[in-house]
Amino acid sequence: MAPRVLVSDKLSPTAVQIFKDRGVEVDYLPDLGKDKEKLAEVIGQYDGLAIRSATKVTEKLIAAAENLKVVGRAGIGVDNVDIPAASKRGIIVMNTPFGNSITTAEHAIALMFAVARQLPAADTSTQAGKWEKSKFMGVEITGKTLGVIGAGNIGSIVCSRAIGLKMNVIAYDPFLSKERAEEMGVTKVELDELLARADFITLHVPMTDKTRGIIGKEALAKTKKGVRIINCARGGLVDEAALAEAIKAGHVAGAGFDVFETEPATESPLFGLPNVVCTPHLGASTTEAQENVALQVAEQMSDYLVKGAVSNAINMPSITAEEAPILKPFIRLADVLGSFAGQVTESPIKSIEILYDGATAGMNTRALTSALLAGLIRPQVADVNMVSAPIMVKEKGIVLSEVKRDKTGVYDGYIKLTITTERQTRSVAGTVFSDGKPRFIQIKGINMDADVGEHMIYIANTDVPGMIGFMGTTLGDAGVNIANFHLGRDKDGGDAIALLYVDALVEQPVLDKLTANAAIRQAKSLVFNVD
Repeated sequence: MAPRVLVSDKLSPTAVQIFKDRGVEVDYLPDLGKDKEKLAEVIGQYDGLAIRSATKVTEKLIAAAENLKVVGRAGIGVDNVDIPAASKRGIIVMNTPFGNSITTAEHAIALMFAVARQLPAADTSTQAGKWEKSKFMGVEITGKTLGVIGAGNIGSIVCSRAIGLKMNVIAYDPFLSKERAEEMGVTKVELDELLARADFITLHVPMTDKTRGIIGKEALAKTKKGVRIINCARGGLVDEAALAEAIKAGHVAGAGFDVFETEPATESPLFGLPNVVCTPHLGASTTEAQENVALQVAEQMSDYLVKGAVSNAINMPSITAEEAPILKPFIRLADVLGSFAGQVTESPIKSIEILYDGATAGMNTRALTSALLAGLIRPQVADVNMVSAPIMVKEKGIVLSEVKRDKTGVYDGYIKLTITTERQTRSVAGTVFSDGKPRFIQIKGINMDADVGEHMIYIANTDVPGMIGFMGTTLGDAGVNIANFHLGRDKDGGDAIALLYVDALVEQPVLDKLTANAAIRQAKSLVFNVD
């Protein structure tokens, strides 16, 4: 059955056609996002939801979205999506961070010009029949220092444009390397230095706990007298009341704002102040940008629903369309290893270590780890998936670590999972052969080579004579048919394990008959998803 997508906000006909061309059924209902009740009634029918800013994806809506797998936001901001609620339900949330980057950067530059030359006020005055040429004395941008807070995708474009305008550009960004700064032609500085040196300051960072109010009363006190501040990023990055006071005091010469603490912004401390230019969140409002983000979200959602490729996800590791078919068997392997450990472990897990050896170390290990954690948790939480599993592990306070190393053995690449509980440490390793099927290659440090079947029995015992016969007879008497029987031991008379691939689920009474043997310490019935 083809996946179904609901488009609840306005997207271009070309974007809608992309869904259809890629084998996705699509219902285009652009006004439905405004009707919360109706949207909640129908959302359970869909695998995907494509939105802009009008649709609010709340916890209540997510609870009604029984089949929803992905929400695609045509734009960069996802403030209208409850990401924690979506993540807990295993719903991928995608945005389109690159489709409107140039448009937003250009708007920041435009506001900078408007503030530097007081263009809106001069326009209003002139059209009112006045000719106040001496009133609107501006400043040149050439040779001035621009302080860019956040040198990511949009910020880097602003830097490039400002350099073209012959400005001196300094940037504050904890994630900006010295090498990247040199490549961009900017000087990397700390925030206090930027505040002290900049003639213009422009912000291009996301809203987080660390960036909220980054330009507040204390920061404004550190700025150069006559500074002009531009914000096209997120409302709340700048304390509007504190900025208004700094403008009234004559310390800040002007400001250009496209975003506000409360939107729609019907009032603000900045409104009505001299040389403050305000626009109604127009950063992405060009015909080119609106078309770009619409096409991009349609492509991303289609690639995920049809091919399993994940792009620009807020709450999930990205998987490209090219690597998806290569990664798929290893994702299945990771899930199997996690599932094995989750089913045989009977006490709370304290720590998890995942070893990627050889070829697997060069793969998309974030995706593999997410799949492994989903398999590990699924025996306790049936609806967990690659999105929600890492969150659950973090919430439980489990220590997670990854190790990557070059090839060390006979296998080109394998994955080894080691979990530690209050009672013991347990490990399991596996690989993928040329047939694309996962195989167990080691359990509890004991080497073996075992197929993975839908129904299996894991037995841990002491290596003594007669165990194979006892297991076979006990299962045979219970009508259990054995498809494959794999054995391993660490030494003569030491620890031994058996992994049996059987035709159907083995019930607990049969397992109890196995553990009645003094040599058998554990017998567990296992179920794996082998599709």
